[in-house]
Amino acid sequence: MKRVVITGAGTINALGQDVPSTYAAMREGRCGISELEFRDVDRLSIRIGGQVKGFDPDAMFNRQQLALYDRFTQFTLIAARQAVEQSGLEFHGEMADRSGVVLGNSGGGLLTQDENYRAVYEEGKNRVHPFVVPKLMNNAAASHVSMEFNLRGPSFTVATACASSNHAMGQAFQMIRSGMCHAMITGGSESMLCFGGVKAWEGLRVMSKDACRPFSATRNGMVQGEGAGIFVFEEYEHARARGARILGEVLGFAMTSDAADIVMPSKQGAARAISGALKDSRVDRTRVGYINAHGTGTAANDKTECAAVADVFGQHANDLMISSTKSMHGHLIGGTGAVELLACLMALNEGVIAPTINYEEPDPECALDVVPNEAREARVDVVLSNAFAFGGLNAVLVLGRV
Repeated sequence: MKRVVITGAGTINALGQDVPSTYAAMREGRCGISELEFRDVDRLSIRIGGQVKGFDPDAMFNRQQLALYDRFTQFTLIAARQAVEQSGLEFHGEMADRSGVVLGNSGGGLLTQDENYRAVYEEGKNRVHPFVVPKLMNNAAASHVSMEFNLRGPSFTVATACASSNHAMGQAFQMIRSGMCHAMITGGSESMLCFGGVKAWEGLRVMSKDACRPFSATRNGMVQGEGAGIFVFEEYEHARARGARILGEVLGFAMTSDAADIVMPSKQGAARAISGALKDSRVDRTRVGYINAHGTGTAANDKTECAAVADVFGQHANDLMISSTKSMHGHLIGGTGAVELLACLMALNEGVIAPTINYEEPDPECALDVVPNEAREARVDVVLSNAFAFGGLNAVLVLGRV
């Protein structure tokens, strides 16, 4: 089996429009959640989110491109350009044939849908733009990334709600490890912050009106975010031969299904995913120093995840650091695991553990070291990234220092 490493990373999210600015915000424990700014927000009861502000699409794309790129595709391409540039890879000949794209996304071009439903139903228009379908389809971002970088290998999108990015990165990892591909562009993106998107989530009654407080006894729900996190996964010997800087190694991956409930999480399903990823990595669980939690800020998720971690790690759970960066950038749904993987890379490369901000009061059902409110300096050699989605779909990645 081939070893798989990460040689490039890029992002745009509510904390920053590149990796360095996102790391700086995580170190400072800065909150990117603020008042939402879009049409008809006054008709919503939920008016906060991790919205990307100060972003000018016209400065990044021409008119013809914008006719084809929904906001989630724009985010993806911006982050992908950063990741590919950092990696130093060029895709020609066999390298192009043996490289591809696997991205996570849940809502597709939801802004495009929202705008065009409004045009047809509210404004009474009888025609929509001919590019509406290619703009809103879930695989649009993956397709445009493949075209921009000449990636002629496997390219597709994974949609597993809040675990989409972790599932996508897991597939990319397995393709390279098996020898199918030399390199893969992977990660995820999401942009659901529009009237229709937030209105639908309001119906679930799991959203907070003021802040995301994972693991705190005072938590009152999740907060949505938007953005993208994109990475270059590459076969280790290939990266080493060309002298690439290695950001981390993907050591293992596992995915499970709860097969129980469409919205309520299962401790057993989450624990099996964590255990499976550790088994796949062949890493002793006592070497894990940090877990980036799914940590949505809902009572059901937080206590279930903490119970699963305690079951898997036993006494070592008390020595682990586990934090939720959703408290800072919000829950990016299909893109969330990708942005959260940045916190894992920051832990490995910078020796900084991102905090769980907005933490007010301990919860006895979440009695782990949740790195409350302030980042912490610590050397860790192995980290986990958890993702547990609606539908009972779980995906866990194990990363390590090279």
